[in-house]
Amino acid sequence: MSRVAIKGSAYCLEHVPGLGFHYGNTPYTAGEGEKEYLAALPKHLQTYEEAKDYAPNQVYIGAMPIDALESQPKPMYENRIANAPRFGRYGEIMPEDEFLGLMDICDVFDLVWLEKGYAAEVKTKLEAHELITDAMVARLEAGHDAEEIAKETSEHSALPLYLGDRVVGCVRSGHSVDENLFPHVLMENIASKAGSVLTLLHLLKNTGMKPEDVDFLIECSEEAAGDACQRGGGNFAKAIAEIAGCPNASGCDIRGFCAGPVNAMIAAASQVAAGTRKNVIVIAGGAIPKLYMNSRDHVKKGMPALEDCLGSFAVLLTPPDGHSAEMRLDCLGKHTVGAGAAPQAITQVLTWDPLQKAGLTYNDVDKFGAELHIPEITEPAGAGNVPLANIKMIAALAVMKKAVEKKDMMNFVKEKGLPGFAHTQGHIPAGAPFIGQAADMITEGKINRAMIIGKGSLFLARLTNLADGASFIIEKPAAAETAVSKDDIKSTLLEALSELATSLTK
Repeated sequence: MSRVAIKGSAYCLEHVPGLGFHYGNTPYTAGEGEKEYLAALPKHLQTYEEAKDYAPNQVYIGAMPIDALESQPKPMYENRIANAPRFGRYGEIMPEDEFLGLMDICDVFDLVWLEKGYAAEVKTKLEAHELITDAMVARLEAGHDAEEIAKETSEHSALPLYLGDRVVGCVRSGHSVDENLFPHVLMENIASKAGSVLTLLHLLKNTGMKPEDVDFLIECSEEAAGDACQRGGGNFAKAIAEIAGCPNASGCDIRGFCAGPVNAMIAAASQVAAGTRKNVIVIAGGAIPKLYMNSRDHVKKGMPALEDCLGSFAVLLTPPDGHSAEMRLDCLGKHTVGAGAAPQAITQVLTWDPLQKAGLTYNDVDKFGAELHIPEITEPAGAGNVPLANIKMIAALAVMKKAVEKKDMMNFVKEKGLPGFAHTQGHIPAGAPFIGQAADMITEGKINRAMIIGKGSLFLARLTNLADGASFIIEKPAAAETAVSKDDIKSTLLEALSELATSLTK
């Protein structure tokens, strides 16, 4: 079997300006010479309502069609959608107070302490959430006195948790000397886990799958859990399944920088296709260090600091069912060691080569989903419109391969490209946000085929200057085409037999 079904998906955002301001890598590491930036940043933080009403965020959770972004007045942060919903087709935008409570629920080593008053407040809110189970709420601690929390932060290196200027808890250290278990790292890991748990709950709702029917999870965030003896050896996947109440699930983690989700999809699909697992969920939570990554430039330009949301997603893969859109495994794109790091070379091996393998060309793909960063985040920082740059590179290669006339290049860009709607969470923008939307568009007959592209910057680990990348094709189910052809054959045979019977009676 060289195909698997994309049975469903979920996408959530967690609005966490407090975590971002205090622990996002850019403000956290700002030096003495950046006091002006740090003093100005709080004035540029968005409220929950502002973040919720931001059009790209609405697209991410499926509350707004992606095509609507093209006509949305720019800049979109000055033209928000009034009273936009918290919940969308795929998931939700969770406010920070509830998310900090969810982090406590996801903590199994008493690392997260909540202040008593806040714990009581957030318990009421989480009890009202339709997806947070009674068993999960029961995990929420009663809380600690403010004095206990203050002592833990002042004497034992715990990091305070904030809602605005209010300290509502802290994250404690897991070890006295192992930096892999220091509060900052543990906070990042628990936050990523919590975002994944939330998204898994939405995926189960969206697909109608029972928690006990989940077979296997592959987690592909940018975090790494472990200790000094085996950094990155921890298992986010099983930790997520445990909290979400999936007793029969197992799982493992896959890492690959921005190419991680595509590689995880390929690994998951291969297991399903081989019959190794009956269903596999690919899942990832967000990265606290990426919050406010470009905020220096946002502050300089007098605009809101837009990078205030953790992004999470989940996709369910099963054997083909004849209805759901399918991921093909017979024409995968891969960036080889010998391919080189030139943009054209990377684009060729991830797009042209797999299409040729499938007997297809660029015109056979309706949409290309590569790096889908929100341009209003990246352009002020000098990184340009990343989605537009990617589709232009693909279009230029299509012209070189004589698949498209040069005069039609910009039409190709307009018709087959996508606007950016994902936060700069590294692994999240690289194709992953469009998997669910592409599958639904195919099922609804809006498009026939899409290509998902993930690219990674391996030099960040200081191990190699090589680039990385992988891609795959999603298209309408092969069984539907086969069924039609069988019906046609059956009809033709019946007609022939009828004519034969008539001729024999004459």
